Amino acid sequence: MTMQRDVHDELRARLHEAAEAHEPDRARILARVERGMAGPGRQRSDHRATRPPLWGWTRIAGATAAVAGMLAVGGYAVASAVKGDTPAQQQTVSVSSPPVESPEATSRPLASPRATPSSGGGASPSVKPHVPPSKSARATPPTPTVTMLPAIDDDRDGPLWSDGSVDPHSNDFWAQSNVTLKTSERLTHLTVQLKVAQTGGVSRAGAWRSLPEDDFVFSVVERDGFLVYTWVLKEGRTVAEGEWVFAGQYDHDRGGRDARNDSYAVSGRSEGGQSSVGGDFAPHDAG
Repeated sequence: MTMQRDVHDELRARLHEAAEAHEPDRARILARVERGMAGPGRQRSDHRATRPPLWGWTRIAGATAAVAGMLAVGGYAVASAVKGDTPAQQQTVSVSSPPVESPEATSRPLASPRATPSSGGGASPSVKPHVPPSKSARATPPTPTVTMLPAIDDDRDGPLWSDGSVDPHSNDFWAQSNVTLKTSERLTHLTVQLKVAQTGGVSRAGAWRSLPEDDFVFSVVERDGFLVYTWVLKEGRTVAEGEWVFAGQYDHDRGGRDARNDSYAVSGRSEGGQSSVGGDFAPHDAG
């Protein structure tokens, strides 16, 4: 009994190995079937000519079914022999062949994801090209709103004192006009305005002030033949007691420039009330 069991186990192991290594040659089997079918046909060519075409296809289908049945029976016999060694749970993975695209599908351009149906029914989607707006269509920044201060010919008022002068570093092509302001009290509101007459080629070239830049809203515009520089103290900011300078820079035509028509005006508020000073650019003596 032990010897028979060993022989049976050995036979089962060999059948198991043969089942794993077995790969049926389908091409060779089909070739043999075709040769078998072609032989009798040559011997009885006269009889096949009288048969309807349906019998030829029937024979091919029957032979194919027979081959498939042989392969299935052989696989079942081998599987039955090694059934005892097959694991309890066996997973089967089926692999499908990759899809084949037709030449027509690969030759067509890809549709844009932004394509939208046209207004006409049944029309193909169309993509509208992006056209950047022209420079003329772009919005231009608005001109700052400037409140013109009235002309004042008084360099002293309350805690304020002022002076206007052309900077000595000005030259034949460029100039700087300085407005010097003194205050003996803390200011809670302040507006300084400088007007430079258009004497020919006058254009803005810069500006500065000795107080913090972030404390003021600055603008420069052309108004009624003047280049107008304006500094306005922001809400909640203050100006301490002391002497401060506001300067406007500009280019002009070549040669010495006459500043007789230039002017400035200053409006400030302190605890003592509202004060206003102004004048031209002739030198003044400090009191």
